[in-house]
Order: sequence, then C-alpha cells, then structure tokens
Amino acid sequence: MNSDPGLHVRNGEPVSLRKIPVVSLDTLRESVAKIVADNGRIMSLFGCPRSAGKTIRLYAVLSTADSGGFMVLASDVGDSYPALTPDCIQAHWFEREIAEQWGVRPEGHPWLKPIRFHRSYRRSHDAWGRGPNDEILPGVTDFYRVEGEEVHEVAVGPVHAGIIEPGHFRFQCHGENVMHLEISLGYQHRGIERALLGGPSKRTVHYMETLAGDTTIGHTLAYCQGIEALTGTSPSFRAQEIRGIALELERLANHTGDLGALAGDVGYLPTASFCGRLRGDFLNMTALVCGSRFGRGWVRPGGMAFDFTPQLCDKLLERIEAAYRDTKEAVDLLWNTPSVMARFEETGNLTQEMCAALGLVGVPARACGMKRDVRFEFPAGIYRFINIPLASWTSGDVFARAQVRWWEIGHSVAFIRERLAKLSDGPVRTDSARPLAPNTMAVSLVEGWRGEICHTIITDKAGRIAHYKVVDPSFHNWMGLAIALRGQQISDFPLCNKSFNLSYCGADL
Repeated sequence: MNSDPGLHVRNGEPVSLRKIPVVSLDTLRESVAKIVADNGRIMSLFGCPRSAGKTIRLYAVLSTADSGGFMVLASDVGDSYPALTPDCIQAHWFEREIAEQWGVRPEGHPWLKPIRFHRSYRRSHDAWGRGPNDEILPGVTDFYRVEGEEVHEVAVGPVHAGIIEPGHFRFQCHGENVMHLEISLGYQHRGIERALLGGPSKRTVHYMETLAGDTTIGHTLAYCQGIEALTGTSPSFRAQEIRGIALELERLANHTGDLGALAGDVGYLPTASFCGRLRGDFLNMTALVCGSRFGRGWVRPGGMAFDFTPQLCDKLLERIEAAYRDTKEAVDLLWNTPSVMARFEETGNLTQEMCAALGLVGVPARACGMKRDVRFEFPAGIYRFINIPLASWTSGDVFARAQVRWWEIGHSVAFIRERLAKLSDGPVRTDSARPLAPNTMAVSLVEGWRGEICHTIITDKAGRIAHYKVVDPSFHNWMGLAIALRGQQISDFPLCNKSFNLSYCGADL
C-alpha cells in the first residue's frame, strides 16, 4: 500500500474535490488504522451522496501526528462495507452515524445502533432494516444488560431536574459500583446539517450560532473560516485579534461556570456561588461589546460586526481584572479544602492510553497529558502569531480536568490583556459577498472551550453548499465519560459528568 495515499491540507485551506484521492476501501481502512496507530486520530468521518444517490462517498479527515496539518481521502461504498471500528475504536460513533444517515451498513460493527433516531436521508429502508413507514422513536433501542445476582440497572433521564437538555444514561451496577454506562442521545435531533444544504443563505449563520448555544463563538468562527477559505477572503489582523478575544471570553465564562458547578456537585457552596456569579460577569463582558451575552451577531464572514473603542477596551480590561481576581480567590478555596480534593482526586480516571484509543479532545484529553489543542496543533487566525501555553495534567481524573480549566482561565486572561492593550489599527470587516469556489472542500478547525470543533464544507458545481459536516467536541468525548464511570461509585456520576460537561445538542445536530 502507498504509505501516504491521502491529500495533506491545512486548517482553512480550500482544496478542489478532484485533488482528493478516491481510494479502495481496503486502502482507506489501512490508512486510518496506520495513522491512528502512529498517534494520529479521526477528526471527521462522514458519508456524502453521489451519482444521484446510488453510492455513498466516505470522506476521512485524519490528524497526522506532528505534521501541523491533516490528511483527507475518500472511498466509495454501496449498501454495506466492512466496518472500520473493529480495527479502530475511534470510528465507532462515526460509523453508527453513517449507517443512520445513509442506510449504509458497516458489517462487523460491534455496537451498531442509532445515535439520533432519524430516518435515513437516502433510502426507503435503512441499515437496521426498517421500512419507510416504520415509526422511529427517540430512545427506543436495545440497551446492554449485565445479568446476575445482586446486579441492578439504574436509568437516569432523558428528563432531568432543572434546566438541562435531554439525554438518557443507563447504568449496570453491582451494589454501588458501576460496571457499565450506556449513553443514549438524539432526543432533540434538529436536522441542522440538512438545513444548510443549498446555502449559504441569510439563515445559515444563525444556524451556526445555535448549533450549541454555549459555543456560539466557537461554531460561528469555524463556519466563517470555512466560508472565507471558499471565497478567498482574508479578514484584517484587527478582526483576527477581536475574534481571539471573543473566543477566549467564551472560554472564560464556561470554564468559570464549570468550576463552580464542580464545587456544587461536592456540596462546596462558597466556590459554587462565587463562580456562578462570575460566569455571568464574563458573559456580560461579551454583551458589553455586541449586545448578546452568548456573542450572537458578533462573528461574521469577513470579520466582526462590532468593534472596540479605546473607552470600551479600558472598561473591558477593568472588568476582566476584577472578575479574574475574584475567580482566583474562589478557585483557591477548592485547592485548599481537603474534603473537596478528596472527592476530586482519583475520581473518574482515564488513562492516556484509553484517551488516545478513543480519540478524545479538549479538556479531557489535555487532562490525560495529551497535547491536543487546535490553537497549538493547527493554528488559524490570531493564533498563528500569538502562542497560548498548552495547559495539561497527567492524572486524567476530575481534579485534572478542573486544574486544566483553571490554568486555561489564566492563559485566556493573559491573552485578552495583551490584545486589548495593543489592538492593531484597521477595519473589522472585509467584504466576503463573493461566490463560493465550486466543487471544493474546506476543513475549518477551532479550539472551542470544550475542545476541537471541526466543520467540513463541500460545494457543488454552482458554488452552493452540497454537504456540511459538523463534529462538535462532545461527539468525540461522550464515550470518554462512559469509560470514566467504570469501576466508580454511581454517586460519583454527577461529578464525573460535570467534569466533562459535554453538549447534548452538539451531538444531536
């Protein structure tokens, strides 16, 4: 086999579809297995219809270790193909999604069941043999069960207490010990990817802002980078600086909120109450600039819709300093309280080997000592010029995930201080009202606060969106949560769950 059969591309680089190698399925399988074994990973794996729906083309976007870029290759399949999952665990969810969307069955997949419970996009029957009139109900599926004396099952959700999205958790327990956790999502599948076809339109950017509401900046920025690649638009340096500030403000708000929620899950109310208020302070800084606490309406193709004045910079710096000072005091209480540390340490452990096998990203990966951060691996925009230190720990437990969040808060504050103190001159918006390049692919990566966001755009011959694939960091990390619960007390689930803090709607696109 050719040792390098794919096309090497970089973050936000447009490539003609004709240049993407279409290889045999055996070559694709061998390439995926080899790259993952060499410390690479699957960033995206998806199906795309071709030839009037008669065949499906599988596209694989693969991170190659220490390359600064990634590899893209494709292969055509019919109604079925030999599954990649037995040789590469990372393909597990991707292949389940392909089966559900396109009715293509990955033969030999060890855990083939729906993720989002929608009808196949393509066929009158699907990979599970359901007909066009069969009723499809979210959550109606066969769950794994452990049989035996003193073994019991605990079902949680999909309706939860408080304001939270729906998701179902099924525990197999022996006494208080969790032997297996199965996670079932898809209760609010919205069909966003399908709604994007034929665009971009006036609605497209608003879909991006609501893919995962707490990651408005991250997902919208990934979309804008992709559109700019396909239109040949280059935002000004000032616009790139402001985009970085917006992204780090989003990280500050969510990391601070998560540390407070972790404190709340162990009943430590001082930090919980302080960080709950401080999360609002960071959100209000975004609202100060653009009028929306979550940043809606701020990021747009070609740059930013709202600029900074000198007076606004001064006010924002003042607020940042005050909020960071209070956050430090609140978080120091966590590290200095033995009862909190006793609950955080050695709870929800993940080894680096398991993290690598599952292809985890973001905070959970860095908490296992993995150097996975788009700002570090595949920098785009302002991050090509400004280095943000990589925050990592090695223990892979709740404490490690909390510690990584705290260090990233400090790094984000330092970044914002530096940029606000010396913002470049220039416009914040460049005209991007140009047609998209036809028959072209662009892969756009952003390090959102949860981790790696991957958007892949494919255009047709008219320069319209023919296929749009979103991989939210949660899509990679849900299995990490399931594995982290094995051997833990079931009472540790809320704490472990919050230490990952994954997005239901980010997986239910």
